[in-house]
Amino acid sequence: MPTTSSEQLADLAGTTVIVHPLVLLSVADHHARSAARAPNKRVVGVLLGQDNGKTVNVANSFAIPFEEDEKDSKTWFLDHNYIEGMWDMFKKVNARERMIGWYHSGPKLRASDQEINDLFKQFIPRPVMVIVNVRQMDESIPTDAYFAVEKIKDVRRDRDTKKFFHVPSAIEAEEAEEIGVEHLLRDIKDSTTTTLATRVSNQLASLRGLSARLREISACLKRASQPPGESGALPPNHQISYQLQDALSLLPDLDNPDTTRSFTTATNDQLLVSTTRQPMVGELEEGKEKTKEEKKEEVKKDETKVEKEGGAAEGGKRA
Repeated sequence: MPTTSSEQLADLAGTTVIVHPLVLLSVADHHARSAARAPNKRVVGVLLGQDNGKTVNVANSFAIPFEEDEKDSKTWFLDHNYIEGMWDMFKKVNARERMIGWYHSGPKLRASDQEINDLFKQFIPRPVMVIVNVRQMDESIPTDAYFAVEKIKDVRRDRDTKKFFHVPSAIEAEEAEEIGVEHLLRDIKDSTTTTLATRVSNQLASLRGLSARLREISACLKRASQPPGESGALPPNHQISYQLQDALSLLPDLDNPDTTRSFTTATNDQLLVSTTRQPMVGELEEGKEKTKEEKKEEVKKDETKVEKEGGAAEGGKRA
């Protein structure tokens, strides 16, 4: 079996796996039905769609019976006949969709994933494996996509090993899917949450995700810079270095006067808004307090007037 070349790894790195919301809903439903019987059991299914080379479109899926020994990860069972029967029915409904890979609910890679992936190669030339984290707590993308790399040279152990190669994944939907998802989320959406609050929370989640990725990159570079003999040292990966160079080249040039001026203008505008906002908010709050006090004074005057009129009326009756 030939060793995967650097060109093939570069092609894989440029591949994007697009997962549709229908697939996420199907996997979540599959796991929910399975969790009722076994809470810690992971679920496995087949992915349908199109493999266009640089883009893998995951448009549909179906669940398959799967059992594994929790104590021994090498012991598992998957029904081949069920896959063939379901595929025969699905291709009659939509001829454009093909079997392109498989999924499991993870949330991380398992020792048996490579063997299961080899089994799917009987049906698919290049199966993609998508891990869908059904217990995702933050607002990041709950999918991780991998392709099996036949052989990568392990320099430290001086032997070839099979590994999974992580590729980027994204969540995209067609117009009909977007409408359906909006209807599903309408009942669970918090009506008290404002648009501004939602926007700010999304920005914070994006910044947290960016910070986590930068920390991972920093840790990876530190391990790669260690001497080969030290524990935790990583062999240099030129593809990662090239990607980092491309990312750094996209950063704005802060030595450019036009860029510096635009950053300064935007910062000054934000500071001006913050500075002028505080007195205005204070005046509005003070006006509200004055209005409340004036209303209280008017109520007291009305009550006093009513009491005086009532006392005068009683005095007239006695007279």
